Parts: sequence; C-alpha cells; structure tokens
Amino acid sequence: MSTVKEAVEVEVPLGTAYNQWTQFEEFPNFMEGVEEVRQLDDRHNHWTTKIGGVRREFDTEIVDQLPDERITWRTTSGDTRQKGTVRFQRVDDTHTRVELVMDVEASGAAEKAADVLGTIDRRVKGDMRRFKDYIEHRGSESGSWRGRITPG
Repeated sequence: MSTVKEAVEVEVPLGTAYNQWTQFEEFPNFMEGVEEVRQLDDRHNHWTTKIGGVRREFDTEIVDQLPDERITWRTTSGDTRQKGTVRFQRVDDTHTRVELVMDVEASGAAEKAADVLGTIDRRVKGDMRRFKDYIEHRGSESGSWRGRITPG
C-alpha cells in the first residue's frame, strides 16, 4: 500500500473550500480519470473511473466528517482499495490549506506499475492543483453539506 500526501493553499475562505469538497458529484470537474461520482446517501458514493484505459467502479463510505475540518473515507467494494482523509485549515480570512492523505493499494499489473513509476502520486498532486484552480475560478461553492458523520 502506498501513501500519497499533497497539500494546496486555495484563495477562498475555509467554509467555501470545505463546502465545495462535499460536492462529490463535481469531482470529475477536477479529478483526472474520474468519469462519475454518484452520491447514494450522506455516507456513500459510487465511483466510475477510467485510468490508463482501465475502467473501474467502486463504492466509498465516509467514516468521519467534521464540517470545516476533515472528511475521512474508505472503499467498501470493487477492485480499488483506498482510504484517506482530506483536512481543511484556515490560513486567514481568504486562504485555506487543503491537505489530502491517501493510502492506495494497487490491484492490477497496470496499477502496480503506475505506483512504482510515481503515476498515482503525480495524479493526486495534479488533482489538488486542479481543485485549487476550480474553486478559485468559481469563487464560491456549488453547494454544501454541513452534516456530521462520526466513526462507528
């Protein structure tokens, strides 16, 4: 299992950055290889990805969510095995640090090769830069969900 860590500072207030990240169905707008995310309920999402010509579908469960602070998830089905946390930290009134830490287990030969070559790490870094561009260009969130999910 590989750990990928990336942080960006976005030029929007803390609440704006956090609120946008809760809009999972918008992820294809800034995550490379993510074709669709369907939010099934407050805790569960269904993902469709296509990376390197390989299409995968999997489900994720949010296991901990605290507004303006963090969202933690894990996969629950499919060939993709990952877990991670995205954290939000106020820098000042108009800047927020967004840090993503993910543990990814490469499942197939192509994914294992991509992991060894650093492709997964570069993709996550690119996704975070694209999130920064996406939210700064919008200037405001496209929606929000401010509920609390506790580990259990």
